Amino acid sequence: MRLTTIRRADGTAAGRVDGDRITVLPHADLGALLAEPGWRERARTATGDTLPLATADFAPLVPRPEKVICVGINYRDHIAEVGAEAPEHPTLFAKYARSLIGARDDLVLPGNSGAVDWEAELGVVIGSTARHLDRDAALEAVAGYTIVNDVSMRDWQLRTSQFLQGKTFEASTPVGPFLVTPDEVGHAGALGISCLVDGEVVQRSVTSELVFSVAEIVSYVSSFITLVPGDLIATGTPGGIGATREPPRFLAPGQTLTTRIDGLGEQANRCLAPLPAGAEARR
Repeated sequence: MRLTTIRRADGTAAGRVDGDRITVLPHADLGALLAEPGWRERARTATGDTLPLATADFAPLVPRPEKVICVGINYRDHIAEVGAEAPEHPTLFAKYARSLIGARDDLVLPGNSGAVDWEAELGVVIGSTARHLDRDAALEAVAGYTIVNDVSMRDWQLRTSQFLQGKTFEASTPVGPFLVTPDEVGHAGALGISCLVDGEVVQRSVTSELVFSVAEIVSYVSSFITLVPGDLIATGTPGGIGATREPPRFLAPGQTLTTRIDGLGEQANRCLAPLPAGAEARR
């Protein structure tokens, strides 16, 4: 199945993709659906209004996850380009729900950063409560996979050794458009992943190049905190980021940031100039 969260005139709703239509499900969003026992069967069999897929207004896939956990330096070529050593354990940091935007939302570049960078990533959405799982059981807790771009404000990220301030700027992280269940993509073990800026490929890799696999990451995180339905894990980015180029290259107003993963779909986010003081980006 392919599931999503869409915006409607009266709020958001979970949806199931059926060909070129979306069937609207009786849940406020994907997170609400995943929180229900038996969500897979409910999603598979539900009926409701439909709308065209092509004109859907995608909200962040899970608008209000309890946790957004991100993995740093988790592709071999990215480790090499930043001059790091391969980690012994996953390098983790967090985001907050206010950082999330939809797969086609505008990306308003912040006025207080001059180094907005791209990071295409495989996203993992948790579908059941998970604690102290081994690697085999960890995959059973995965509801499905999605696309994330961990847009990063490098000048803020590198102010200290802690990444958080450069990673969770409000309305900066596209997530979606779909949750694709594991049966469709083989637990995302070998999917092509790419990032483009105005049609130019700036990142290209395959998810088999992850240092720590999805199973290892979910198992590791579950060893110190309970994962719950709707939690989002971003698994790290491949090489090709703007900060390591000569000269460094960052996103600018008017550009379009496109993020693709085979079998999971595509994001396209137009970059806009900063809003006037006091204005808010669309979330």
